[in-house]
Amino acid sequence: MTPDEIATVLQNAFKRCDAASCPLTDQQKKILLQLVEEAQRQSLSGKLDILNPLDELTPEELEIFLTFVKTEEQQNRTWKVQLLNDWLHNQDSGNVQFIRERYGLQWLNRVESYHFDKYAHFGDALKLRIGDRIEVSNALWEWVQDDGPCKREWFLATIIQIDEVSAATNCVVRFYNGAEYEIPGIYEWNRYNWRWPKK
Repeated sequence: MTPDEIATVLQNAFKRCDAASCPLTDQQKKILLQLVEEAQRQSLSGKLDILNPLDELTPEELEIFLTFVKTEEQQNRTWKVQLLNDWLHNQDSGNVQFIRERYGLQWLNRVESYHFDKYAHFGDALKLRIGDRIEVSNALWEWVQDDGPCKREWFLATIIQIDEVSAATNCVVRFYNGAEYEIPGIYEWNRYNWRWPKK
């Protein structure tokens, strides 16, 4: 669906809301139409991406949330499961209670592993686990240049082994053709050579 088609659908939705006696405010309509315009601009510039829900957090909220995610993962707990358990048992989630109060379950369900790639500088908020799928760049095993004959390519792989040695974490991945490859310093110096796959 093109942005123009989305705008038309939104206009029809506004009319239906009015007919159903639950009209949107002018401000709500304006926000929705601005999002469509923004998507159209990004589409024309070739930069249309799925919106990252983490971008909706304020800088302070983002820092608190990423700290929470990193802490949970370091303790081998899945951050999303921890939040959902708190919510199901009506328990306070501490510093990240604002996620429940301001953003809710729908926001939480939109957050995927690859959204954290944009914030990789935060110290690898999301740890890899055996069985995770990642995309690995050919820059790990061949010389890649932006303007050279070999371009960066991405290959799907599954984590089959993780070893923490000294001050580095090494990782072995298995590609779908059965080949295996060890990535030294997966977080420390090879972070830009892997990413979470987009669904």
